Amino acid sequence: MAPRRLSQMVFILLVAVCTGQASVCAQSAIKVGLAEADITPPLKFPMAGYFHERLNEGTTDPLKAKAIVFRSDSQQAALVVCDLIGVATDFAKEVKTRASEQTGIPANHIIVSATHSHTAPDYSKSLYAWMVRKTSQDAANAPSLEKDPERLAYIDKLITNTVDAIVKANQAAAPAKLDSGWTEQQTPVAFNRRFVQKDGSVKTWVGLEHEGTVRSAGPIDPEIPLLLVRDEQGQMKGLVSNFALHLDTVGGMKWSADYPSFISDVVKEKLGPDMISIFGTGCCGDINHVNPRGKERNKTDFIGKSLGDTIVSGVASLSPIEAPRLEVRSVIVQVPLQEASQEAVAKSIATMKAVNAGETVDFYDHVTAHKTLMIDQMRNRPRFAKDEDAMLARRVTHSLSGVGPTIPVEINAICIGRDMAIVSLPGEVFVDLGLAIKRGSPFRNTMVIELSNCVETFYVPTRAAFAGGGYETTNSTVEHGAGELLVEEALKMLKSAAEPAKAP
Repeated sequence: MAPRRLSQMVFILLVAVCTGQASVCAQSAIKVGLAEADITPPLKFPMAGYFHERLNEGTTDPLKAKAIVFRSDSQQAALVVCDLIGVATDFAKEVKTRASEQTGIPANHIIVSATHSHTAPDYSKSLYAWMVRKTSQDAANAPSLEKDPERLAYIDKLITNTVDAIVKANQAAAPAKLDSGWTEQQTPVAFNRRFVQKDGSVKTWVGLEHEGTVRSAGPIDPEIPLLLVRDEQGQMKGLVSNFALHLDTVGGMKWSADYPSFISDVVKEKLGPDMISIFGTGCCGDINHVNPRGKERNKTDFIGKSLGDTIVSGVASLSPIEAPRLEVRSVIVQVPLQEASQEAVAKSIATMKAVNAGETVDFYDHVTAHKTLMIDQMRNRPRFAKDEDAMLARRVTHSLSGVGPTIPVEINAICIGRDMAIVSLPGEVFVDLGLAIKRGSPFRNTMVIELSNCVETFYVPTRAAFAGGGYETTNSTVEHGAGELLVEEALKMLKSAAEPAKAP
């Protein structure tokens, strides 16, 4: 056979393989790895979620850091989701730096996210003390707000094991087939928790039966985006899911990952015991599990199993990502902070001292005191509160201390072909903002994962929500319009990432 004729046949064969069976050719262009690590704290470690100290009494289910790494010839990215109340900037920076050094993945291509479990550790003060020691020239004699060596040791474990999850996922990265799509939660488990009142104000948690309530103040997001990872033989290895529902369904004094633990159990039971289920919390700053028309609350197992069943049933409708080109984007957004005057800081210190003395304090005054002392740490240089007073609120930051009138927040986009985009946002983001990103995204499926890289924004409401008021707007450190700014920057990233994949 003539060489030219042979080369033509080879070319035709390659075209047939890469077009008629695109998954064989194109799917091998990306490598994916998954791993997880234990980050459960010791007994008696402070528990997060509320405005008073609670000390842990045991473990219901272990807390984990779960990582997925994506690699192509030109791009690398990682997402690690931790069973934590939030991701402090200090924690995110340390994890990103170490993981980047050990894997070669650029630090700004690593997303560190939290599920927002309220039965996870309150690690803020211990981390701050750990950071002071780390950055001190005389670490052994550095002053510490944390006297318990076991709590400082836990910070070492938390950081090290979270990094290890990323490193192991990177080591496990292998050619993968990716399926993407979405399903919809039909059984009601998520409800908007804000309600418009007759006077135009908005109240949180009061319900539709409240005398002054007119209607719910916002929507929910019933969509569950899905990304399924299979090896080259088609064996399922991992599943990334995303849903907008607050993680405060367990209660009690024991460590628990909340309803994502039940999702994981369902995934393992029905798809394989070695499956790694990674759940990223959607934009749910104004969403919880309490039916506004009923008095009964759905239990954690019901919520998790219902979502798990929906997720597993949705796997059958996923479609292969035929051209899984990896595009990663990252941008630092300067988000405006609210002000914290000297008078407001002094009032907040007095409020916190009253709380710590056991006095009865108005709930919203307590919330305001917490957020004001955080703003003082970040915005004012020098801050108005002395060191010991700043720590009264238990929310402290080292690397963001004195940053000024804006807080630098990193948001990211991990995009695969034109079929899947994973977007990270800071803080507890209102559902309307996540929906706006999904509506404007040029990708077929878009996950928007909140509480990533930075928790110090606290809540991120919409402009309209700020006008109405309520708990969430009270417990926000950012200015009106911050949420819309994040949406705008996220859509810019997504459009940039989609551009290379456009047909000529």
